[in-house]
Amino acid sequence: MTTTYWCEHALLPDGPADAVAVTVDGDRITGVVPGTPRSGTVLSGLVTPGFANAHSHAFHRALRGRTHSGGGTFFTWRERMYAVAHRLDPVSYYRLARLVFTEMVLAGFTSVGEFHYLHHGSGGTPYSDPNAMSHSLVAAAGDAGIRLTLLDTCYLASAVDGAPPQGVQQRYSDGDADAWAERLDAFRAESPLVRVGAAIHSVRAVPAAQLAVPVAWAQANGAPLHAHVSEQISENDDCLAVHRRTPTQLLADAGAVTSDFVGVHVTHPSGDDVGLLGASGAGVCLCPTTERDLGDGIGPGRRLANAGVSLSIGTDSHAVVDPFEEMRGVEMHERLATQRRGVFSPAELLSAGTRHSALGWDDVGSIAPGAQADLVRVATDTPRTAGSEPAGIALSAFASDVRDVMVAGRWLVRDGRHKHAANPSSELAAEVKELLR
Repeated sequence: MTTTYWCEHALLPDGPADAVAVTVDGDRITGVVPGTPRSGTVLSGLVTPGFANAHSHAFHRALRGRTHSGGGTFFTWRERMYAVAHRLDPVSYYRLARLVFTEMVLAGFTSVGEFHYLHHGSGGTPYSDPNAMSHSLVAAAGDAGIRLTLLDTCYLASAVDGAPPQGVQQRYSDGDADAWAERLDAFRAESPLVRVGAAIHSVRAVPAAQLAVPVAWAQANGAPLHAHVSEQISENDDCLAVHRRTPTQLLADAGAVTSDFVGVHVTHPSGDDVGLLGASGAGVCLCPTTERDLGDGIGPGRRLANAGVSLSIGTDSHAVVDPFEEMRGVEMHERLATQRRGVFSPAELLSAGTRHSALGWDDVGSIAPGAQADLVRVATDTPRTAGSEPAGIALSAFASDVRDVMVAGRWLVRDGRHKHAANPSSELAAEVKELLR
């Protein structure tokens, strides 16, 4: 079925344009013509490409607004996170993840990279289907309608020196990297909206001698490879003490740091880490709302971009689920660090916000002929967006300004309502209450 949409304003690869006719045939955009007379199906406001959430831990959403009393650090927050991980099973994980993915779609995200390490049952005992938790995430994404890149995560140790996993961490571990790869090889997801990638949780969680296995799996399968990198200074200190290399250098020695690699956070690079990432053509996923919520620090986004690193964004712990707040955070963190404004142009922020290629979706993220039809309509007449220039929408809009969302040529959100979720807010509140009771 072919439909032409007349967009009052649209963000095209060359910048904002007015009166744009966008023709969609099935799941593809087949025509884009600016400056056309009003006709066809009218989309008022601003139409943007779908946004990409390149880093998500769906179950962390249960902690929103529940971890701020008593202060603490990332590591005290982590204990609360471990308690939630202990409670989940394939059924409850599906229920929670479906609502979290629905929240993402309502916010304008059309793809998500789920950094998935909660693999097994209590004590690390595999379920009868060793990939039961993965199937829960795939089903949840399917019901929410979002594109999913399942970043199956290798997690084998509790410290950089290779100490065995402790407590709930045993649920994350396959025992060794070969067993992780064997389980992943057995996983199948029959959906055009699902892709499978690999992840190294961190140099803390995968011993150096086993890093080569997930690297080889990703390369053999033409899949993206992600890893948490230098999120805390202590990670750097521990890695230097044991290996006399930074986390980035250790990953590079294992062959991980290539153009298919995405380092998550990279909040505290040191030495030649930035140059190493840039020279390899690697990407970095910044998660500003989580990095400030957890007190991680401010990453060097501008320095990374100047070195040739491709930036993307993620909502990570879901302290906030809002692509505009993440894009805005990339700029605002730089302003705080440099005392300068306009460190990133609006076009650069939009590019980071729509970098689906970080998740293996190379043909998603632009309004152009041949691209997959992922579109987001943003209202430009709200108290937040009224008067904004289209190019500046990343600095003025919020998720609440998203009105319509299309994924692969299908409208999932119309007038702010998700077609498969009548009351996601109340459902989410009930699910979190049940999970934490």
